[in-house]
Amino acid sequence: MVVERHNLLKRPGMIPTMALHIGAMTLLAMTDVGSPRVDHHGSHFHSDSTVRRLDGSTLSVTRADSLVRTLVAQHHITGLQIAVVNGGRLAWSAAYGLQNKAPDRPLTTGSILWAASITKGVFAAYAMQLVERGRLPLDTPVVALLQTPLDQVPAYKESASALVKDPRWAHVTPRMLLSHSSGLANFAFLEPDGRMQLHHEPGTAYRYSGDGLNILQLVIEQREGQKLEVLMEQQLLQPLGMSSTTMIHRAPFTERMADRFGKEEQFLAATRRSPARAAGSMVSTAEDLAHFGIALMQGRVLGERTRAEMLRPQIVPNTQHEFPMPGDTGTNAEAKRLGVAYGLGWGLMTTTPHGPGFFKQGHGDGAQTLMVCFARQQQCLVLMTNSDNGEWAFAPLVKEFLGSDALPVEWMSYTPDALRSKTN
Repeated sequence: MVVERHNLLKRPGMIPTMALHIGAMTLLAMTDVGSPRVDHHGSHFHSDSTVRRLDGSTLSVTRADSLVRTLVAQHHITGLQIAVVNGGRLAWSAAYGLQNKAPDRPLTTGSILWAASITKGVFAAYAMQLVERGRLPLDTPVVALLQTPLDQVPAYKESASALVKDPRWAHVTPRMLLSHSSGLANFAFLEPDGRMQLHHEPGTAYRYSGDGLNILQLVIEQREGQKLEVLMEQQLLQPLGMSSTTMIHRAPFTERMADRFGKEEQFLAATRRSPARAAGSMVSTAEDLAHFGIALMQGRVLGERTRAEMLRPQIVPNTQHEFPMPGDTGTNAEAKRLGVAYGLGWGLMTTTPHGPGFFKQGHGDGAQTLMVCFARQQQCLVLMTNSDNGEWAFAPLVKEFLGSDALPVEWMSYTPDALRSKTN
């Protein structure tokens, strides 16, 4: 079950005419001499169309489609969207599997999925817009930017009660929150006592923290006087034409919203994310995120100097995995070879054979997502799934669509052994 679109279908003289509904399939009909054939699964193909890898080699769309179909079926991925950017243009996008069950509804390229922690990268770009306009100082301590002490904010009254008493808290800055170097753990609920604490001197080491992004959200909302969903909608999403992306659930999106499913493809939850959270409430489509990546690389989100600062290494993780496991010591050899570092909101690769790249992935119940881009080649791969099994497709798809050494798959725990360990 697949819906597919190509940039090749957007040449002058090719005009979308109507949506055809064939059983459970939704297909985009096109008019043109030599228009795309429709196979019995409902896919659109130009048999000679290709996507380009980072090394200049090509992959036929027919082969690409077959590969994705095989991975979706083999790993019981309920639904998957893919968008490929070549040379700063959307080259190919497709959707496979189901958006909803009972009754079954196919996932389409217009279906909206939970982006999970890809939210952090998009939020970081918005935060850097504020930096660029002089409205958010990166290196001023957070305690000086907040209108009230953190533990006096109702949502943080308990979870921040110990943090504010730590003298090191006075040295935490927005730069450290964005680069995951503040010392905070991912979330307070993962701490033994449910309270935030600093695990190292601020700014000296990498430790992934969703709480850090949410604290920066609070700073911005207080300083700007509006909720984050309004600010990002007005200043980032609307100007970029990201009409299928939002930080909170919106009723008009309900019909296109993908439910989320577990490892046995069982229903887990309807996607109704609210309130807005910089750490991961955003919903979107693979195409919207691809267009965001294009705009970012082409300077339509941030000025060149600001973008360079966002994608400049701020901290180098000295860890075996992005989310360290018990017993992890030392640096991952793959991460060292690819020059893995963290910028402001984005993971970075600084020494790949293809030049520098940036990435962000998301993990949630029934949502696994990935976005990776290489600015020199103006190429991106965006993968969104509504399945706990989605990560099984990530490493093989990155290798096929971008090439080898295009993502630190070991450090990100995308190897088969790492994925199997998550199920045990």
